[in-house]
Amino acid sequence: MASNLLAGSIAVVLSLAAAGTQADELSELRDRLEAQEQRIRILERKLELSEEAAKAAAPTTPVVRASPQQGFRIQSADGANVARFRGVLHFDGRYFADDVTPETADTWLLRRVRPTLEGTFNNIYDFRFTPDFAGGRTIILDAFVAARLKPWAVVTAGKFKVPVGLERLVSSTDLRFIERGLPTSLVPNRDLGLQLGGDLSGGVVNYSLGYFNGVSDGSSSDSNTPNADAENDTKGDWAARVFVQPFLNSDNFALRGLGFGIAGTYVNSTGSTTTTLLPSYRTPGQQTFFSYRGTTAGVNGTIADGERLRWTPQAYYSIGSFGVLGEYVTVSQEVSRLTPTAGLRRDTLDNTAWQVQFAWFATGEDESFRGFTPQSIFDPSQGTWGALELVARYHELDIDDDAFIGGADSFANPASAASKASAWGVGVNWYLTQNYKWSLNYDVTSFDGGAAAGDRADEKALFTRFAVGF
Repeated sequence: MASNLLAGSIAVVLSLAAAGTQADELSELRDRLEAQEQRIRILERKLELSEEAAKAAAPTTPVVRASPQQGFRIQSADGANVARFRGVLHFDGRYFADDVTPETADTWLLRRVRPTLEGTFNNIYDFRFTPDFAGGRTIILDAFVAARLKPWAVVTAGKFKVPVGLERLVSSTDLRFIERGLPTSLVPNRDLGLQLGGDLSGGVVNYSLGYFNGVSDGSSSDSNTPNADAENDTKGDWAARVFVQPFLNSDNFALRGLGFGIAGTYVNSTGSTTTTLLPSYRTPGQQTFFSYRGTTAGVNGTIADGERLRWTPQAYYSIGSFGVLGEYVTVSQEVSRLTPTAGLRRDTLDNTAWQVQFAWFATGEDESFRGFTPQSIFDPSQGTWGALELVARYHELDIDDDAFIGGADSFANPASAASKASAWGVGVNWYLTQNYKWSLNYDVTSFDGGAAAGDRADEKALFTRFAVGF
């Protein structure tokens, strides 16, 4: 009996000890779980705070990007504010195979060195600043601001291309020939002014209307004398352009690349013997072949004296790998010259120019008025060679015959100024990438007059260009 009681007592004691141990373990486990839950809550809160901070920072975090088409840019996260850095570098070589062009014209030269800073604020207001360091001088090429209020209402103010010549409006990186054609010699380049323009019907119609300081044929306001980038008479030029792409949004893909329009300028101004407001004209090789008589030995030269009206119908068409560009330009200019023998001579001279230009991608890329998309880049290791384009053109510039009437009293000297230049050219463009291009052109220009004994000798010019654009 006593032994049974002792055994029972021992069992109770052992049971109580085991229960106490289990209670301690459960309490410890409970504490651990509570600690883990607290850690999890802390981590969740930290994650919430991090997400809130990221959302708050997103509108002010800049995005840096680089692309072959748009260069290097930094922009806001929503894309409403953008600053871009772009650039153009053209290194040219010129060689003349004729016997009349001065040997000094055979040269290497930096034709264009143009860094560009441009951008947009609030997705509406644009700006561009482009200097040019080529030719041993520094000029401000573009400097303007623009407000895109509506697709049909874009206001631009500053210095930019006057919207007239078709090939002039082509970017230098998209030119099919190294030098622009003779019609570009008659239209304005860049000028200071105010312009209203835009697109109608989804881009089918584009229009521009502007008022500018005014420049001579083929020149920019930085060439104005005596004051560069300023008005040098009391009148400014009105300029207008309408261009239509009637099938731009059509299902007829064969006609989508067709565009045509008309543009012009008007001014009524009078020059002086020191600021004639008259141009000289150059060949594709940039050699002067026509200029008006200047003031020499006390005898007055020719000056602009009255209305100047430019107008130019223009068109281009592209289908597949083939493209063609054509334009006609005429300038009606009132001039005068005070001579010792004939007194004051006045006349209205009509100078005209036209061109037709063809381009074909032998490697199958699509032609377009601006830019192209290569099918491959130059990479011999991959067996790809870039894009190859063949080009050809014919162009003329004809001076009004009345400019040469009057002997020594004429407005231009037939012994040194040609009455007509006719040129043809062929070339090849090798696009190693979308940003690198090598070009080779051969141009032959023939003249009517321009020499003491008849016609000026033909200019035969070979051009090459190594181009970078981004």
